[in-house]
Amino acid sequence: MVDIQSMKDERRVPIQKVGVKGVRYPVTLRDKAAQVQHTTAVVNLFADLPHDFKGTHMSRFIEVFEAYRSDLSMQHFLKMLETIRGELDAETAYSDIHFPYFIQKRAPVSGQTSIMSYDCSYEARSSAAGHSFVAGVTVPVQTVCPCSKAISEHGAHNQRGLVTLRVKLGPFFWFEDMIALVEDSASSDLYTLLKREDEKFVTERSYERPRFVEDVVREVYLKVEALGKFPKFSVEAENFESIHNHSAYAYVEKT
Repeated sequence: MVDIQSMKDERRVPIQKVGVKGVRYPVTLRDKAAQVQHTTAVVNLFADLPHDFKGTHMSRFIEVFEAYRSDLSMQHFLKMLETIRGELDAETAYSDIHFPYFIQKRAPVSGQTSIMSYDCSYEARSSAAGHSFVAGVTVPVQTVCPCSKAISEHGAHNQRGLVTLRVKLGPFFWFEDMIALVEDSASSDLYTLLKREDEKFVTERSYERPRFVEDVVREVYLKVEALGKFPKFSVEAENFESIHNHSAYAYVEKT
């Protein structure tokens, strides 16, 4: 059959990224407690297209991902991009994938267990000049306002927030460890299941650990920097304020 994509294009316009976007696909990840975890990712796969190629072969992106989806460790992920480069005669291949990661958490007093979901991502690029790989995790937390606590006779306002940590990976690092590091930097972590004794504990603990968004990003920054593993990382915090009709926001990065 005629292969239109492989025909020559005379317009001499190279395309930096072409590929497939928004592919929902089951994947297998490494899990610190259970060894492996099965989840569903939204996958974007791209490669550059030389000026003289009319089009790319979209089906090859899916074929390659299907072959690699059972192991999405960093080295395997980068190897997948190298395979895409080879299959499509491309200089550079790119991918970003987004997926929920599930962790079983135990309530702090009752000990009851439930499942928490965290939004995670990989972003990677591979070319003859080198490669990059960034892992990200978004962690829901609770914060108590230090100012509100200082000026109020009774209580202090608190809110849920989201903290996103993105690290440029070199050595292997568990999502579970990234999540725990972030949760320890807030007033409190969150739980899917809490009994009354747990709610009392979480509320009182949070009150004793007030945090601005500035405090949260600085605490995460110092903890990540102390690991000495990541040459580049960023921390972003957004609080969905309970007494304001806007969010509080802070961002810091190490480059």
